[in-house]
Amino acid sequence: MRMIPMKIWGTPLAILAAGCLLSLSACSAYSDAPTASASGSTDATKLQVAVAFYPFEFVVDRVGGDQVAVENLTAPGAEPHDLELTPQQVASLSTVDLVVYQSGFQPAVDTAVQQAHPKQTIDTASFLTMMKASQDGADTGSSTSAEDPHTWLDPTNLVTIAEHVRDALTQARPADAQAFADNTARLVDDLNGLDTTLKSELTTCAITPFITSHAAFGYFAKRYGLTQVGINGVEPDVEPSAARIAEVQKIAEANHVTTIFFETLVSPVVSESIANDLGLKTDVLDPLEGITADSRGTNYLEVMASNGTALHKANQCS
Repeated sequence: MRMIPMKIWGTPLAILAAGCLLSLSACSAYSDAPTASASGSTDATKLQVAVAFYPFEFVVDRVGGDQVAVENLTAPGAEPHDLELTPQQVASLSTVDLVVYQSGFQPAVDTAVQQAHPKQTIDTASFLTMMKASQDGADTGSSTSAEDPHTWLDPTNLVTIAEHVRDALTQARPADAQAFADNTARLVDDLNGLDTTLKSELTTCAITPFITSHAAFGYFAKRYGLTQVGINGVEPDVEPSAARIAEVQKIAEANHVTTIFFETLVSPVVSESIANDLGLKTDVLDPLEGITADSRGTNYLEVMASNGTALHKANQCS
């Protein structure tokens, strides 16, 4: 995996991301750390929560604070689309207090939940509005065809998820209801602040299309008035056809695109090849499926701010 240097600075989002990187906890540019209950808690008394992949880990950590211990079923640096679970992981779901996942995204998790019968589950696909999978544009609404699973790239969806996590944790431990409510309020303030900043930076762009290695950014594009062009579809490990690569090159030339984006968890070879053929730049646009040492930030808020910074420059936003 390549280390990607931080190149893009000088915009309000870049300043925000830089400030966030000084904190090892939740992004201090937005809010304080989670509230602990008056009595505190030990590892033995914490609520045990399993999450399918990173964005849900971020939410549960922030909402649960000191009252929860979180197990991420997807190891750091692993591609969550391809997740396989060990028998021990499957068995553990029967004993945890809560499982947070999104059905239809990771079949191994869907099967494990059905087999383990956890005490409580939160399936984000059951209450978020799912978009149709699309390489170009953002076709919305429920569909019997393939759906885009990347709901977390719209910060307002994480607000809704946080509220469901708050309610589930409160049901599991009513004595800590106030701590969960306070932590959720802080997280919601952070997410709304991020959303406001991204809107101000990305709704006045000279170039609206952006080209990325796989079509993970439909929710992001819809929220901020942009158009994603995925070299691959929603599955990042499917090799694009020669016809698709030629089509992407035509879109780039017709829209005066300046940058071809790639990801931290996926090989950049195809993105770099297209950029080299057209004489364009490359940069990182992170779908936040996991946090690694190569990520441009230590948490969801920081990496989303870095995404905004990269797009602000590439799409010539005022």
